[in-house]
Amino acid sequence: MSEYDYESLLKRAKANLPEVTSNGERFQILEPDLFIEGKTTVFKNFGEIAESFRREPEAILAYLLREMGTAGNLDGRRAIFKSRLGMEQVKTRLKAYLNTFVLCSECGKPDSKLVKEGRVLILECEACGAHRPVKVPRIITVEGPALVVGNTYDVIIQDLGKKGDGIAKVDKYIIFVPGTTKGTTVKIKIDNISGTSAFAQVVTE
Repeated sequence: MSEYDYESLLKRAKANLPEVTSNGERFQILEPDLFIEGKTTVFKNFGEIAESFRREPEAILAYLLREMGTAGNLDGRRAIFKSRLGMEQVKTRLKAYLNTFVLCSECGKPDSKLVKEGRVLILECEACGAHRPVKVPRIITVEGPALVVGNTYDVIIQDLGKKGDGIAKVDKYIIFVPGTTKGTTVKIKIDNISGTSAFAQVVTE
């Protein structure tokens, strides 16, 4: 049998294939662990998320503070924001940071690094070798309503109303959620919207 027959060539090709290091699944952001403490929001697992992004916590925090228009600081592996923030606000900004400063636009992997070429910030992918200039998009919130009747959202109950209903905030909306307690994170379904007020119910998984 010739060493150049089909079977031999196939075996040789398989033997030279690189080891698979990824299962091809899309990178998932860890769920932010937030709680309200007075007039501040504590981001408990901020350090863990920064590590998964392979970026300096200070850089991610500076981006979040700028995009959400608030002040804050690092406290060990936690981040402290000097305002009450909703879960959807934080998740939207983290996703924007990930897409802009971490994920490769070619292969979608987070195995990248940032380098400066003159005045241009370049994202170089260590997985596929692609590189692109970093363009920071503005988060547009006027394309459509922040809340939609019938949709579900993860929110933090930031306060209690006069009737004991929980109060959450998403962008310009104040959401009233009966049967909830202050400081808890719940999944809600929007029942009704009136101006900048919304009324919702807790969704049980």
